[in-house]
Amino acid sequence: MTTSEPALQIDAVSKAFGPVRALSALTLHARPGEITAVLGPNGAGKTTLIRCCTGLLAADSGTIRIFGSPPGSAEAAARLGVMPQSAGAWSGIRADELLTYLSSLYSNPQPVDGLIDLLGISDFRRTPYRRLSGGQQQSVNLAAALIGRPDLVFLDEPTAGLDPHVRRHTWEIVRRLRDAGLAIVLTTHAMDEAEQLADYVWLVDQGSVVAHGTVPDLTREASLEEVFLATTTSRVRP
Repeated sequence: MTTSEPALQIDAVSKAFGPVRALSALTLHARPGEITAVLGPNGAGKTTLIRCCTGLLAADSGTIRIFGSPPGSAEAAARLGVMPQSAGAWSGIRADELLTYLSSLYSNPQPVDGLIDLLGISDFRRTPYRRLSGGQQQSVNLAAALIGRPDLVFLDEPTAGLDPHVRRHTWEIVRRLRDAGLAIVLTTHAMDEAEQLADYVWLVDQGSVVAHGTVPDLTREASLEEVFLATTTSRVRP
């Protein structure tokens, strides 16, 4: 069930790195009980946006609010979970050790064993993170994002490297989180994934929103991939 108050509200946010403008007056929102997909080609600004939302980077202008609180604040951090594409800093720690450590940072964490069972981590829970396959690392990353019982979760390419069985299982978990009332912000290059999961889609190119709407709205005359190709810039040099 959705509510009218956004979990994430981004208004006219800009961020530059020297002469390179990563975000340009970008505006979007995400609501509780919805899966919000942010789609764009490599270099469109998606990772910079997530880093601004988590407080790792400060926007040059504009505002970001997480349930009304600024990024990096204790109030925002307590309600936020982030699944990164990779986590090299964890390379030497075993999966169950990592999740146990992360659970100690929260006052009311998810049970570690329950998350391990839910995400199919049991067979490799004692394996160092660096020795896990890409798909196994993704499962551990997702568990790490959920351990603190967040109300808003950023999932950055959550099924990259997963086999079809685990990918579909992950989709079902994401849907269950949505149905439980979480706000989920999803980035993915898999257009079928966005079509299957997203309640609302924001297409981003060169740091700005170029199109947005529900999947049925965006795909009335073309597939989501065709809309993506028509509205965003190719990084491939002929």
